[in-house]
Amino acid sequence: MSTHPLRVFKTKRKSLELGNQTHVVGILNLTPDSFSDGGEYLDQASAVDFFHKMVEAGASIIDIGGESTRPNHLPVSIEEEMSRVIPFVEKIRSQTNCLISIDTSKSEVAKASLEAGADIINDIWGAQRDPRMADVIAEYEAGCILMHNRESPLSNGENLMNEILVFLKKSIQTVLERGVNPQGICIDPGLGFGKNYNDNWEIMRNLERLHDLEVPVLLGASRKSMLAQLLTIKEPKDRLSGTLATTALAAMSRIDFVRVHDVKENIECAKVIDYCTNYEKN
Repeated sequence: MSTHPLRVFKTKRKSLELGNQTHVVGILNLTPDSFSDGGEYLDQASAVDFFHKMVEAGASIIDIGGESTRPNHLPVSIEEEMSRVIPFVEKIRSQTNCLISIDTSKSEVAKASLEAGADIINDIWGAQRDPRMADVIAEYEAGCILMHNRESPLSNGENLMNEILVFLKKSIQTVLERGVNPQGICIDPGLGFGKNYNDNWEIMRNLERLHDLEVPVLLGASRKSMLAQLLTIKEPKDRLSGTLATTALAAMSRIDFVRVHDVKENIECAKVIDYCTNYEKN
């Protein structure tokens, strides 16, 4: 029998127990220009249908985005991002108890989304770009995913993992100082954000170091260009097997969450690894 203390990721709506499984976060982009599925879920009916399919497949959280954050993306206004996200959250909230995360770096969008029923804010700038973000998360007793980011790849000679840990430690301190629940904080090393091909694979080889910050960890490798370059696969939807390999490595490295496009397949992959590594609990 395991002697590890109970770990949870807490939101106002409900908590997720950590340690017994690798939780899968399903991606739902309400955007015309996301790198993999842009334009597929612009009408509400198709978005609602896909949301429910991911929940039925076993997703613990659905992460909804109203602005593409792919390389060289075109920024959208607060009003445009809200027009994509808020009506959908208002509609879907009454249909599900699944945790809803909003992928935004704008505090105005975060606030409106939480008022509409969202539970978690996933900020690609780790609550360090918008000075109001941490206050909004605390005010609504929301969970948060704090991602490492930078404008450009590191210069030669800089230590990538140290840079990531220093940045994320600052993000954690920022939200804690504003009153965010310590059990509602998750971190993400930010694969592909201000990082080159070699940087991304260095992170994958050092996932265990992310546990140094003693908060839950999320990994988002699904269909990313690092897989395309390694496997010479152009189309994002053809990168499933590579994505599954990153999910397996994440599960073996005790990563708590993986953020993916293909929920069913990644859940099955993680379940096999979890069953093998948590054998004393089976």
